[in-house]
Amino acid sequence: MTPDSKITTLLDRLAALPSLAVAFSGGADSALVLAAAVRALGTGRVLAVTAVSDSLAAEELDVARRFAASLGVRHPLPATAEAANPGYRANGRDRCYFCKSEVLDVIGRVAAEHGFAHVATGTNADDAVDPFRPGIRAADERGVLAPLRDAGLTKAEVRRVSEAWGLVTWDKPAAPCLASRVAYGLEVTPARLHRIETAERAVRRLLARAGLPVTDLRVRDLGDRVRVEVDAGLTPRAAGLPGLVPAVREAGFPGARVEVAAFRSGALNIEPPRL
Repeated sequence: MTPDSKITTLLDRLAALPSLAVAFSGGADSALVLAAAVRALGTGRVLAVTAVSDSLAAEELDVARRFAASLGVRHPLPATAEAANPGYRANGRDRCYFCKSEVLDVIGRVAAEHGFAHVATGTNADDAVDPFRPGIRAADERGVLAPLRDAGLTKAEVRRVSEAWGLVTWDKPAAPCLASRVAYGLEVTPARLHRIETAERAVRRLLARAGLPVTDLRVRDLGDRVRVEVDAGLTPRAAGLPGLVPAVREAGFPGARVEVAAFRSGALNIEPPRL
């Protein structure tokens, strides 16, 4: 199927629904689902729901708010309590399952309270073949829709369509939850998530001041050390910035060994868990 035929399929399937609540993270994928739902159903039959917790960076929440407002859809922001689940805090390789279970249960309740018949996520066709996606299982168990996946839209196609539609999210870098920066086996706590967010903000600011705007940035909490991952082309210059290590330590990692490396998506999936 061509991208155009996939979009036709997507819109036709959405138009057949009575109403739709979108689990909206503010990222490119869920933004396209939300925009497509508005095209197919109109603003009155679409709800954007963003789950708010310690694992969501403040900047991402701001992006989600602005995008939903630009489409004119209602946008409730329910709080979620994934940290109350021992399985989530334990941070095994199935952490995302416990997180998504809580998030989608809360979003499902909000959708029902507003009279919305279905919930959808931004899972795309590439996500469906990724072996490290326990969150997809949580969604499927709850009957949550995955319109992009079902229409066969890949990540690259999501970006091309989003650009053609004039969506500001078309080239937005992936921004997984803050818990994804914590090495498996280390307990996920609000304090740990907060220091990761603070460190990433500090590093991004430092790089910008040095004339090194970064696209992909992760501060990986590895327990006794921290790995700052940046775009591969920036790695040597970022590593040479004298203020980078102090900025990370002051953000909440005092005494930690800090290293700088090239960004690698899903890097912690291939490392042994911390015991």
